[in-house]
Amino acid sequence: MTDTKQSRRKFLTKGAATIAGGAALVAAPTMAVAAKPVVLKVQAAWGGGIFLEFAQDYVNRVNEMSGGSLKIDLLGVGAVVKTAEMQTAVHKGVIDGAHLVTAYWYSKSPVASLFGTGPCFGWSANELMGWIQYGGGKALYEELMSDLRLDLVGFFTGPMPAQPLGWFKEHITSSDQMKGLKYRTVGLAADVLQEMGMSVVQLPGGEIQPAMKSGLIDAAEFNNPSSDKDFGMQDVSKHYHLASFHQSQECFEIIFNKRLYEGLAKEHQAILKYASEAASADMAWKAMERYSQDLVTLKEKHGVNVYRTPDSVMNDQLKAWDIVVKRFNESDPFFKKVIDSQMAWAKRHGAYALNNNPNYKGAFEHYFGKL
Repeated sequence: MTDTKQSRRKFLTKGAATIAGGAALVAAPTMAVAAKPVVLKVQAAWGGGIFLEFAQDYVNRVNEMSGGSLKIDLLGVGAVVKTAEMQTAVHKGVIDGAHLVTAYWYSKSPVASLFGTGPCFGWSANELMGWIQYGGGKALYEELMSDLRLDLVGFFTGPMPAQPLGWFKEHITSSDQMKGLKYRTVGLAADVLQEMGMSVVQLPGGEIQPAMKSGLIDAAEFNNPSSDKDFGMQDVSKHYHLASFHQSQECFEIIFNKRLYEGLAKEHQAILKYASEAASADMAWKAMERYSQDLVTLKEKHGVNVYRTPDSVMNDQLKAWDIVVKRFNESDPFFKKVIDSQMAWAKRHGAYALNNNPNYKGAFEHYFGKL
């Protein structure tokens, strides 16, 4: 009887151990060794401020959407190459990508500026992006890359509000006051302001305030109240002019080395593309919040006088655009091809949008008083 109990006890103990071991095998998931993430080195044209923040917002979306399988390391301005060399560096594979604006490679082709700092046909940056995405602009951009033999893939993101005319030593009420002034801008806007009698200097953003402080330039624009405040423009001028046609529609460009991009998994290609659209929407909303806040700070904390650029100055800008566009149309057939495409789209869309949009200024003044 005792032997039987002992044998039964051994059997149960042995059986329980076997079952437990089997259960552990069944319960344990199959563990695959995780592949190392694909890491891309992307340099931004920005050393800080809200533009670097916008670049980081794009990077964050890519990194989160990939679940860790694709990672972008964002490098600040000048980390590997100078801003003017970024596009060439991506083309050659020195860096994998870049976050910039097309005006920064205007020297390679004036057509580049049409994708960000081109003439105003009564449209905004968001409408420029509508032309790029659906009006034939993307195909023309890719044709330009091919003509220049650049091994690049690019996406557009972040429609920018119209850029202010900028900072001057006095209140500008007439175009005559601008003649002879040394002024900072970029892209085709430089040709336009030169046509209006200004002496134009093209400088990186971080050099604008020191140049104005030292007297190298008399007046300047960069992009928006937040960036201008961060640069300290309020310390060198108290006269800030909003609204202008020199850069009334611009957006960011994100470029990648084409061979590298085409070698990525299809889902990674899609993430890089569609993250630009997600970041674009978020940037538009964030700009509404931050730019308006910082304009109030410039006025109330720093004593900046804020003016709306006179219509007479903006009308002279349009006349200067006519001269500049005519000059390039006559010398560059591809420039004219892009301009014709933009004008056709802007005319069709503008006829709808401008007739359809209500008078928002009237509604604002109804509730909050005269601007």
